[in-house]
Amino acid sequence: MRPPSAETRKSPHLAADVARREVWAWAMYDFANSGYTTVVITAIFNAYFVSVIAANQPWGTFAWTATLAVSYLLIMATAPIIGAYADLHAAKKKLLAVTTLGCILFTAALAQTGPGDLGAAVVLIILSNFFYGSGENLIAAFLPELARGRALGKVSGWGWSLGYLGGLVTLGVCLVYVEWAQSRGDSAVAFVPVTLYITAALFGLASLPTFLWLRERAPPQAAAPASLARQAFARLVTTLRRAAYYRDLRRFLVCLVFYQAGIQAVIALAAIYAHQAMHFTTRETIWLIFVVNITAAVGAFFFGHLQDRLGHVPTVALTLILWIIMVLLAWAARGPLLFWAAANLAGVAMGASQSAGRALVGLLAPPAQRAEFFGLWGLAVKLSAVIGPVTYGAASWITGGDHRLAMLITGSYFVIGLILLAGVNVRRGRRAALRTADRNSRDEAGQYFHKDKTAR
Repeated sequence: MRPPSAETRKSPHLAADVARREVWAWAMYDFANSGYTTVVITAIFNAYFVSVIAANQPWGTFAWTATLAVSYLLIMATAPIIGAYADLHAAKKKLLAVTTLGCILFTAALAQTGPGDLGAAVVLIILSNFFYGSGENLIAAFLPELARGRALGKVSGWGWSLGYLGGLVTLGVCLVYVEWAQSRGDSAVAFVPVTLYITAALFGLASLPTFLWLRERAPPQAAAPASLARQAFARLVTTLRRAAYYRDLRRFLVCLVFYQAGIQAVIALAAIYAHQAMHFTTRETIWLIFVVNITAAVGAFFFGHLQDRLGHVPTVALTLILWIIMVLLAWAARGPLLFWAAANLAGVAMGASQSAGRALVGLLAPPAQRAEFFGLWGLAVKLSAVIGPVTYGAASWITGGDHRLAMLITGSYFVIGLILLAGVNVRRGRRAALRTADRNSRDEAGQYFHKDKTAR
């Protein structure tokens, strides 16, 4: 039996020359890289860093958050330049290969750290998270090339759904190994390094379809080899100077900083809140992470389809309302039942809001500058990853360890985001992006005509 041809695999949701296999290969990158954040940042290595590497010192948690903050600030500083460079030289896939390899190698190198290796662990976390975040921006920039405008939300939702499943798979494999290791009497010093090898290996294996079948469609733009970096930076400066022209995109990016600050606080501190405020055991917290990831995958997939029917801004607004309800439920919860309801509502809202936000940036970005503007999207997300957790930590410290009040204060970011979102006009923003594309096309045509006349 012959396999179906590329034409039979086409979908009305995809661009004319895009087959379903290529979209699956693109989404598999979300599946591949999610294991890093789940195991290293959220579930296993963070606790190992504080308890073993930092020897449970009072400054251990601060050292961990400060390390992450440095890596996010590096991503913020370089993402727009990397995006501009990728657009100028059609280098998204090449740069993605570099960032993927970097994250895999530095994650594996973390396995060599142990008690007393604070300096090495800090440097390796900064590097591995930097390469992870840079790759996240680059893979997002492929989205508008793959999906039709009205299907950006749906296709983005496919990627986010696979991402949450990928995190579950990697965490599940690691937990099976940890259970086996503990049954033999192994300590964390023995089994945590192996989980890092597992994470690195699964990242590399699951990302192979991306590099086999995802195509680089953007043509390179004119650039002198002697001034590549300077041209990329100059283009970024030009984009920032014209930010007023893309006022809807600019407003949404500011909106995204605020509501993502709330999301990042929930991601980074949900386990701490469950333990400190709800007195969950470690086993109960692990089950909570598993279930919430499943709910998040369902939410990303469902809202990805709903977004293309309901509209981008209404979908984001709906998810922010869900976040506000979640914060109120978590604040009011005194028993596990209401907190489990809040956690699963957070899962639905998490997958939906992040998928919808990525799709909306793709819709509002000028076609020739998508990687550059997705670099700005990544910058906004990383800025929120610094602001949100720091706000929660400061509020908890100032209130003498009142995690409920800290959650309520951090939840105000969702309210601010909802207010800012009300001023985003998708049609106006899309017209501005398309006018830029038309103007660039006319400029290129004029330059070609001028050169042709000169030659004759």
